[in-house]
Amino acid sequence: MIVCRSRSRGDTEAVAAALAQVVRPRDIIVLSGEMGAGKTAFTSGFARALGVEESDAVSSPTFTLVHSHATGRFPLVHADLYRLNTMGEVADLGLAEQADLGAVVVVEWGEVAGSLLGSTLCVQLSNDDEDDEARTIEFSVVGHAWDSRWERLRSVMARWADR
Repeated sequence: MIVCRSRSRGDTEAVAAALAQVVRPRDIIVLSGEMGAGKTAFTSGFARALGVEESDAVSSPTFTLVHSHATGRFPLVHADLYRLNTMGEVADLGLAEQADLGAVVVVEWGEVAGSLLGSTLCVQLSNDDEDDEARTIEFSVVGHAWDSRWERLRSVMARWADR
């Protein structure tokens, strides 16, 4: 596990931008954390670092479920599973298939998808009880897709290592 400390929204976006240096097509990133923990802010910083144009604004897809952004280095699919109740509903979104086609898929509330998404990078964002702006950001993996990049990820996150 890699644990980072964000002291502001800007830090959260910068952590996400650092992740964008290591990500590659077909990666699936699962974001979890309570409401207001910074999942959409994280995705926004990540998208900007991938080169998604400002006019292709990143916002929470809570009601549309999936937003696609094609203006960056490679396609970005941003999903929000908060309103879904069954694995069948998640499967119907075709997120794994989008990844297979070369997109990077970022899934808010993705922990509800279980093993349906396969090998993933998990990013847990937690609010700080004493500082409204601060967050703890924990990276872990399911599967082996990140085995060869784990030390590189640790290196790019060193600036925010839990201190």
